[in-house]
This record gives sequence, C-alpha cells and structure tokens, in this order.
Amino acid sequence: MPPTPMRRLVRWSLAAAMAAGAVTAVAPPADAAASRIRLGSTSDVTRPAWNGPAFTMNGSGSVVTSSMTGALDDIRGGSGSLDVVVLAGSAPSSGSKTPECDTIMTLSGVNSCTTWTLTAASDGNNAQVNADIRNAEFVYFAGGDQCRYAAWKGTALEASVELVVAKGGGSGGGSAGLHINSPLVYDACKGSVTSSEALANPYNRYITFTTGMFAWPNYQNVINDSHFVTRDRMGRTMAFVARAIKDGLTSNGSAWGVGIEEGGSLLIGADGHSTLYGKDAYVVLGDHQPEQASAGTPLTFRDYKIWHLSPGDTYDFAHRPTCGYYLRSVVSGTADANLYSGTPQTSCAT
Repeated sequence: MPPTPMRRLVRWSLAAAMAAGAVTAVAPPADAAASRIRLGSTSDVTRPAWNGPAFTMNGSGSVVTSSMTGALDDIRGGSGSLDVVVLAGSAPSSGSKTPECDTIMTLSGVNSCTTWTLTAASDGNNAQVNADIRNAEFVYFAGGDQCRYAAWKGTALEASVELVVAKGGGSGGGSAGLHINSPLVYDACKGSVTSSEALANPYNRYITFTTGMFAWPNYQNVINDSHFVTRDRMGRTMAFVARAIKDGLTSNGSAWGVGIEEGGSLLIGADGHSTLYGKDAYVVLGDHQPEQASAGTPLTFRDYKIWHLSPGDTYDFAHRPTCGYYLRSVVSGTADANLYSGTPQTSCAT
C-alpha cells in the first residue's frame, strides 16, 4: 500500500532530524523511569586531557551563564568544545523539557547537552545514563528534590560523576542541585525545615543529612544551602553547622555553611579559588562545639563567623581566610539581629 501523506510527512521529519543531528530523543517504554533528550551534536568530543575541575554552585535551579561560561572555559582551557549532561529528578511541569540545556547550548565551546530525567533510585545504575555521564565533561544537577539525588548514593551514577571530575571536568547545580554538591547534604528527605523550626530544635525531624557522596577538592566540611536570603535560611544553616559539629559529621571540630541567594553562583576553580556571580552569598563558619544543641531544646551557639560575599568577590576554599568576617550568635533559639550584614572584625587588607 503506498504511503499516505501523513506517513510521508512523518518519514521526512524523522529523516530531517537525523540529518541535522540537532535533537535526539530516546523515548522510553510507558513504564520506564528514565528519559533522555540530547541537543547539539550526536557524537561526543574526544580529547586526551582537560584542564579542570571546575564547579558552579547556584542559589536557584537556573543556569547562571557567566559562571557556567567560566567553568566550561576553565575545563576546556579556552579552546575546543565539550559535552554536558543535565540530571533532573523530575520533568518541568510546563514549558521546555530541557531548560538548562536550552541555555547551555547558547554558550561557546559546547558540543552537546543531554538532559536525563530520572525518577527512580534504580536509574542511577542505568547503563545509557552512565555512558553519557562518563563521556561528558560537565554534569549539572537541576533544581527539584535533593532527596531523589541522595538516593543515587552508592550507584554507578555517583562513580560516573566522580570520574568526570577526576578527568578534569566539572560538576554543579542549583537549588536541589546545589545541595547535592556539598560533602554534607541537607537532603530534606522528611520535609523542608524553616529557620525558626531549626533554631527552636536543631534535631527537628525535618533535619536529615546524607554524607559520603560527593567530596570535591578543597570543599571539605561544607554544607550548602539555597534560596538563601529570599527564604531567610541563615538560621537553619546555623543549625546545620551546629549539628555537623556536635554529631561529628565534619572533621577538626569545624563546619562551614555556604548559602547562596537566588540568581547567585559561585564558580570554584581547580585551585579552590572561587568568584561570585549574580547575587550575594554567605560563608558561615562554626569553629567550636555548640553551647547547647540537643533534641527538643533551642540552640545556643555563640560567635559564628560570617563572610558576606557580593558579586565579584572571591573566597579561597583551599586557604580559607581568617579575616573579613563578622560575628553573630544564637542564644536559646533566638538569633542576633542583622544576620545578613555586619562590620568585619578584621580587614583582610591589613
């Protein structure tokens, strides 16, 4: 039977798409958990060496083009192109199914960008997912639910992302993707905690952590937090830091919280030196045991050291500064006023 006009149209459309190599979609069976959409070249770049690692830590889920461009340039040494994989725990409810890749494909030096939407913990062992990650030079974790990402701990996916970083590539993410990129992860697996709840009880049932997943160079003893000023999360980061020290989740009796505002992004290079883009960020250091941190009791922790970073400011995670901070305390669950601004105790210029 000769092809109908509709069949001819479908056949022509598929042929044109394959010839262009611009979009490749792998449609899973109806009961499958993983889906794949690739933009750009259908072939991966091959190169013997890369110049990273580099990391982007974003306060909200969207890609920040300035920091992403910097990370990709660092990794490729300013020449050639590379491949990016975006990992998401759920598909966007509306609009483009590949919002991060849509932005990344506009940047210089990008050969391809592949979005994988993975909705089951077992997807971390999907062979095609891991092949794509291992062939990439940058892995970006989208916003969403960091508990889904924490469920990939111990799967092949964890090892694949670590391989990308080890070969001189990079990792990053925003919102939930920011959380999963710190060595101590607030996983929110039992729900999201507010600052007032966390300060009133640092062992609130909504405060749960994942440890032992990603441990990036120069970023030890850190717990990330997102949407920082907009959602008033300084208080809960203070509680996270106190918990980390009290429970021995970090080493040397210290813990650093890194809170990034929506639209902000820290670009961290291979040497641990970081530059802030977009919006403000905060580094919160606890360097002693909390005076009071126990279940059902309000937190007391005096003299957190806080660095307030504005766009363009730098912070060296390899050689962490001992100057330029202001002090704030929490006593019986009540935090000092003006948590987000203060006069530095000492100037790093002196």
